[in-house]
Amino acid sequence: MDRFQRSVFNKKLKGERTLKKIVIAPDSFKGTMSSIEVCDIIEKGIKNIRPDVETVKIPIADGGEGTVEAFLASIGGEKINATVKDPLFRDIESFYGILSDGKTAVIEMAAASGLPLVEEEKNPCLTTTFGTGQLILDALNRGCTKLIIGVGGSATNDGGIGMAAALGVRFLDENDRPIPLNGQGLASLHHIDMSQKDKRLNECEILVACDVDNPLYGVSGAAYVFGPQKGADRDMVEYLDNNLKHYAGILHKDLGIRVQEIPGSGAAGGLGAGFVAFTSAELRAGIKIILDCVRFDEIISNADLIMTGEGKIDGQSLRGKVPVGIAERALKSKVPVIAIVGDVGDDIDLVYEKGISAIFSINRVAVPFDKAKLRCKEDLLETVEAMLRFSVAVS
Repeated sequence: MDRFQRSVFNKKLKGERTLKKIVIAPDSFKGTMSSIEVCDIIEKGIKNIRPDVETVKIPIADGGEGTVEAFLASIGGEKINATVKDPLFRDIESFYGILSDGKTAVIEMAAASGLPLVEEEKNPCLTTTFGTGQLILDALNRGCTKLIIGVGGSATNDGGIGMAAALGVRFLDENDRPIPLNGQGLASLHHIDMSQKDKRLNECEILVACDVDNPLYGVSGAAYVFGPQKGADRDMVEYLDNNLKHYAGILHKDLGIRVQEIPGSGAAGGLGAGFVAFTSAELRAGIKIILDCVRFDEIISNADLIMTGEGKIDGQSLRGKVPVGIAERALKSKVPVIAIVGDVGDDIDLVYEKGISAIFSINRVAVPFDKAKLRCKEDLLETVEAMLRFSVAVS
């Protein structure tokens, strides 16, 4: 914490009367608590000690599981159910959200094409994003003109051809026959037919919550970095990477687009590249999208303190993670930020420079994760209560 941050932090917590409004804006604690649960527990801890303090809850999600729930909780709207294809082309009941304006749809690709949907059947050669395209189509048919799409947690490596095919794009081999809409099918791709593409894709605003900057192919690309967690062994990774490179060549030949040069094109098994190639999409950090949508800067303009958090904070948190994204906005408004986390890793000095005033771990008795997760809710509550007791003690 530098001298300016410490000064602001101390002034905000100096007296009981100055602590009037706290904004609560955490990410989920992966594997233990959703962002909504974290918000509720933090609010309870605050109110138990300082019932007079105004609290504003903004649950945050970075584009993966929980994104729809977080947006609906923060902004309001309706959860929409839809039957779509899962990553292996089986019918499933999925969902997305339409926000309170009636025109903005929030879609988690993981709800149709996510890793948990295949469990023991993981195979990125065979999985598809077709179901994600079906969710988009349903939203368009309901009159939505803005789409916010989270691309975390994918089971796929198809470059987004499944998604695009559900919206009318045709992917053909050298004999003009449709190719399989999966990572394996890319090997036989020869030509892309855009003549039947849904024209509404060019007319609506599409924001893709993309928190990685990986290219489509290569050692930092979709297959090499993310393929193993989706079930790919070394040989399959190389095969899928070659297919994505071939796909990039076809996109350049037929559409004139060099997707490899676009940061984030390798997100979700190349779905990032598919969105750029076949829609009007813009790839943006998920934290920036949700903060803009909820008018975060306006909300914190008269706040005395912001409480954020995530499961673990470390040097990697600098790469678009929620606490740092929150802190960067807060620093401009001169509002101190406390990060409440499950664990604290190494290399966090730069995190303070981004605007975080203090970090507190909820692992109060220093136990391993398998034990800490069993008591995390109680530990979070007691940690927040201890912090608020301190604010009273120094008043």
